[in-house]
Amino acid sequence: MAEVLVYVDHVDGAVRKPTLELLTLARRIGEPVAVALGNGAADTAATLAEHGAVKVLTHDASEYAEYLVVPKVDALQAAHEAVSPAAVLVPSSAEGKEIAARLALRIGSGIITDAVDLEAGDEGPVATQSVFAASFTTKSRVIKGTPVITVKPNSAAVEAAPAAGAVEALAVTFSGQATGTKITGRTPRESTGRPELTEAAIVVSGGRGVNGAENFSIIEALADQLGAAVGASRAAVDAGWYPHTNQVGQTGKSVSPQLYIANGISGAIQHRAGMQTSKTIVAVNKDAEAPIFELVDFGVVGDLFDVVPQLTDEIKTRKG
Repeated sequence: MAEVLVYVDHVDGAVRKPTLELLTLARRIGEPVAVALGNGAADTAATLAEHGAVKVLTHDASEYAEYLVVPKVDALQAAHEAVSPAAVLVPSSAEGKEIAARLALRIGSGIITDAVDLEAGDEGPVATQSVFAASFTTKSRVIKGTPVITVKPNSAAVEAAPAAGAVEALAVTFSGQATGTKITGRTPRESTGRPELTEAAIVVSGGRGVNGAENFSIIEALADQLGAAVGASRAAVDAGWYPHTNQVGQTGKSVSPQLYIANGISGAIQHRAGMQTSKTIVAVNKDAEAPIFELVDFGVVGDLFDVVPQLTDEIKTRKG
């Protein structure tokens, strides 16, 4: 069976969930070979093997932490030359898509971004995408070179599938461009204790109907009871009620959770583009004609200030 390269997104050896999802998808089309780079790369092996990696290629160098993107592209190119894979899978983060695009250009291959599913085909992997603001679903495959595919978080369930996970050192020679952009400082992101928005299984969002920054505490209370991330519409962000880092939509972040709860959000196409691939969508809005109700699985016509606190209390009661 052909091997499939999987780029490992990790923090000092702690593997992030989107990578484990990629391993699940990679097993559908071949044998996963993980590529772990930077500090703690070797520490990822046990987790990767538990989730199906037959081999883990590792390389640690200061360049990965000191410079942007290019050293990682150099390493993936080296892995591609060593393995000759059937495909290269990368998490669909901002950095991941830049790495994938640069790699595809270097190896002369086609690229598919923001895939939401992956399956084996007679002529290579077939990727499913949600396109044109999630109005259509397409199936595509790369017809030139090794397919380079970025996959959105929450596109597949994480499945344990123990494999050998043999660790091998990857030989990497950095290009002249590797040191072109130096990182001069880092500011740790303040932790809210909630899941990362793009990776969360549940997202609770608020929009214009929240009617003020102080009222987002209602949204946060529901999110905390559900163990969810908090999102916001562009209207709420533009009004200064919630940080831009939490914006869901065409000009914000795209999410695809198992459950998305939209509160006081009308459902403009720009917002729908960022959340329409959610598995189950629930909306609370007092306007029965709001466009959001066109795509929901469950809708509540009512004032969010009445509905959401009752929902929060009910969840708290059932948990207690």
